Amino acid sequence: MSAPRLGGWRLAGLVFVFLWFFIGGIAHFAALETEMRIVPPYIPWPMAAVLVSGVFELLGAAGLLWRRTRRAAGIGLFLLTLAVTPVHFYMLQVPEQFDVPYALLAARLPLQVALLALIAWSTATPRRRRGLFR
Repeated sequence: MSAPRLGGWRLAGLVFVFLWFFIGGIAHFAALETEMRIVPPYIPWPMAAVLVSGVFELLGAAGLLWRRTRRAAGIGLFLLTLAVTPVHFYMLQVPEQFDVPYALLAARLPLQVALLALIAWSTATPRRRRGLFR
């Protein structure tokens, strides 16, 4: 018996999550100085934090591509997203240090919650239909 296929909406969510982390992971290396500026000062070794999180973003994005690793990648990306959430609070505390409108900084928190929900939903293992009508 084959594994259940992804529905259209779940596939669209998975593509969005992949692109979010693939592009974001590349940005950690392509815009290293910019990424380092948003690391809160209480986090030691900001360059290492940015590089390591960028590697994990790229690994997680790659893991989404294969059904066997998709769930583990989703869990990893969910935890990584939680781990970087302090960046959003830090930017809200010192918005004058960033060239971003305050409303956009504030919008990041509910968007972070939506991203977490999308990661969890799109990477969950689809359930097989049971009963007469499979």
